[in-house]
Amino acid sequence: MAIKVGDRLPNGTLNEFIEVETEGCSVGPNTFKVEDMAKGKKIVIFGLPGAFTPTCSAKHVPGYVGNFDALKAKGVDEIWCISVNDAFVMGAWGRDQKAGGKVRMMADGSAEYVKKLGLENDMTARGMGMRSQRFSMLVDDGVVKSLNVEAPGKFEVSDAGSMLSALRG
Repeated sequence: MAIKVGDRLPNGTLNEFIEVETEGCSVGPNTFKVEDMAKGKKIVIFGLPGAFTPTCSAKHVPGYVGNFDALKAKGVDEIWCISVNDAFVMGAWGRDQKAGGKVRMMADGSAEYVKKLGLENDMTARGMGMRSQRFSMLVDDGVVKSLNVEAPGKFEVSDAGSMLSALRG
């Protein structure tokens, strides 16, 4: 069953490639507990089928990177991009998209977390295996406040502009 507005994010882990060592985070892939990362924060999370894919690279990620300041001005603490890729690929894609310091590129390499969300997308017939549906959500202190899930093949409601409009309303 898919997550819905009012639900708490399920416990789980995501991986992020860290470029610069900091206290508690080494260079390379680091594993983070979603429940810890979300605690006390307002987060925009968007999910997409895959790194370096056409719509994801040309529209979805650039929209959130480009609207970072506007989203922060609306009280958003962090923006996460979740994709069913490994942390190395997500790190490289984040560099390519100039997402550093704006969008956290979170890897869900085995689709375990999107399955917990109920937002997985079986793309095996297209040679891509299990992936994420295209979606966006606003999460406040771990609770889903809004959720936008795209119809198959569409990119109409999970973009940064739609999220900004919802935050204005």
